[in-house]
Amino acid sequence: METLTPQPTMVEQAYRAILDAIIEGRLMPGERLTQESVAQKLAVSRQPVGQALLLLKQQKFLVDAGKRGLMVAPLDGEFMRWIYELRLGLEPLAATLAAAHATPDELARGDALIAAGQHAVREGSLAQLIDADMRFHIYLYELSGNGLFVDTMGGLWHHLRRAMREVLQHREYRKAIWTEHAHIQRALAARDGANAAALVRAHLTHAAVNVQVVLPAEPNAAAGAPLTRSSGAPSPTARRLE
Repeated sequence: METLTPQPTMVEQAYRAILDAIIEGRLMPGERLTQESVAQKLAVSRQPVGQALLLLKQQKFLVDAGKRGLMVAPLDGEFMRWIYELRLGLEPLAATLAAAHATPDELARGDALIAAGQHAVREGSLAQLIDADMRFHIYLYELSGNGLFVDTMGGLWHHLRRAMREVLQHREYRKAIWTEHAHIQRALAARDGANAAALVRAHLTHAAVNVQVVLPAEPNAAAGAPLTRSSGAPSPTARRLE
């Protein structure tokens, strides 16, 4: 009897398609979403789309738009500040544990992640940079040996990816991020948990400042304004959920 590979449900597929469009900036803050328009674009029934939209609302990627249904949540500087405060509490500890648990194979994996990030800097691809950054920090969580780091931060990284699209518009900061990551990796290789924790703390403090510079402290009130277009124009949602 062959082993069966579980396939994503229609809800999971719809959720991922909408989430990716939000994170990648194809669905912009304030853009209205309806079950009908999304279902039509994804060529699925409205029921799985409705469940996916509800889940995304619970996770703060979507917000109510009054009688107009749901819209993509504005980037909220205060919410991002909360995330960075949480990270400052968790990630230095993760780095300390990671330095103690690092094996040669795991360190080689970290070196490969550093090389991938540096390559992304040279290529100038925002998508690659964001993915590489997330993978490096998840590597720290995994290397800590404490699965709760991964569980706690996993979902929040999707919000961080949205903010990073704004922060990484500044090319010099892209280089700085990977210089800091490389220093953290060297501390792990040296089994220096205290230094790794201090470097992570400095890295996150630097990142939090840059995020606050580019994002508003409060959600953009203009994003809640009615979204209008000429009656004959095609739905922007239909164009961007690709």
